[in-house]
Amino acid sequence: MLIQQEFAQRRKQLIDKMRSNSIAIVFAAPRYFRNGNTAFPYRQSSNFYYLTGFEEPKAVAVFVKGATSSEYILFNRPRDSVKEQWFGLRAGQKKAVEEYGADRAYVINEIDTHMLQLFNDVQHIYYIFNCAPQVNFQINKWIDAFPKKQIINLETILHEMRLIKSPAEIQLLKHAAQITSRAYLKIMQQCKPEMYEYELLAKLLHEFYLHGIQAMSFPPIVASGANGCILHYETHGKQIDDGDLVLLDSGCEYKYYAADITRTFPANGKFSEQQALLYNVVLLAQQKAIEQIKPGNSWHQAQEVAVRIITEGLCNLGILTGNVDDLIAQEAYKPFYMHKVSHWLGMDAHDVGAYKINDEWRKLQPGMVLTVEPGIYIAKGMQNVDEKWWGIGIRIEDDLLVTADGHENFTGDVPKSIEDIENVRL
Repeated sequence: MLIQQEFAQRRKQLIDKMRSNSIAIVFAAPRYFRNGNTAFPYRQSSNFYYLTGFEEPKAVAVFVKGATSSEYILFNRPRDSVKEQWFGLRAGQKKAVEEYGADRAYVINEIDTHMLQLFNDVQHIYYIFNCAPQVNFQINKWIDAFPKKQIINLETILHEMRLIKSPAEIQLLKHAAQITSRAYLKIMQQCKPEMYEYELLAKLLHEFYLHGIQAMSFPPIVASGANGCILHYETHGKQIDDGDLVLLDSGCEYKYYAADITRTFPANGKFSEQQALLYNVVLLAQQKAIEQIKPGNSWHQAQEVAVRIITEGLCNLGILTGNVDDLIAQEAYKPFYMHKVSHWLGMDAHDVGAYKINDEWRKLQPGMVLTVEPGIYIAKGMQNVDEKWWGIGIRIEDDLLVTADGHENFTGDVPKSIEDIENVRL
């Protein structure tokens, strides 16, 4: 669990990277309404939580760096006994200082007056570009009053900070992965033909909630049969047929840190011949791509390896024809494998951090966490493809930490070889 000392260290790191005579502004996530006065469940902005540990809406964190000193100011809601009766306790300004480490705290409704004074005293203004419309409106209102200030995108600092995980963050990510892994094993054991996709989804959510999870990392994907060829499938209304593969892509969020796992398995416990042939191509691609996850290798090397193995595999099965190098150069694999093999993982399922530095694929470093997830998708009706392959969608995904001497697979215990998957049901 993160403690206030870690949030304080992050704030210090941010301020150290800021220019002198500058200010950085980070807004809490707005509350969004589903309809009427019914709000969606609130989830704090990852950037805001990363620096403050503060989970309430209607808050703004301000970091001021002068020539010789710096401070952290939090604007947040005041205590209000009537509203707290309806919606829960608030920290107020006293706890903002005593429990959340602010040097000063003010009522959020007073922010305009304070910000105009703070802007007057600095030369450089950092904030996260392209935020929610109401956030952009508020910041632009302050900036317009001081048109000669230098404006800098705070993401250039903050996202690079978030890319390298601390030991405490790694433990939270590992715990999220472990909870998700246990849930996947149970789903693979319980899945049967004639169930509906939404039944498996309900079982998955049940396993998550049993472990105190209150949010998913992203909307779960439970796709059977040809639905597995839809990358972001979310309908979950199909009855699972005997002979279908089930593609399960999900992950729980534990204390703001995400898991993201995909497994593809037969509903009846046994792969068909065509399913097994394609599955083993994807599995080999994933295994070889995972071997590339180590310090010094570029982020893109795993993609290159996966593309080659998938292209070779499709040629061996007669789905593609031609010279492998030429097919790769022509991107002939893309109708079957159209996404990248990896993305950063952290507070967001697709976490922040640049993939290229000065137009070069960045090198992997210890403390980075990422997925490895090749796939093959052959939609029904694909032209020039034998219909025996139609409707097969396969993806295999694990969560990996880059270590000093290689990598650690947080999710490697979830069965993924054909033998292990089929044995799950025995």
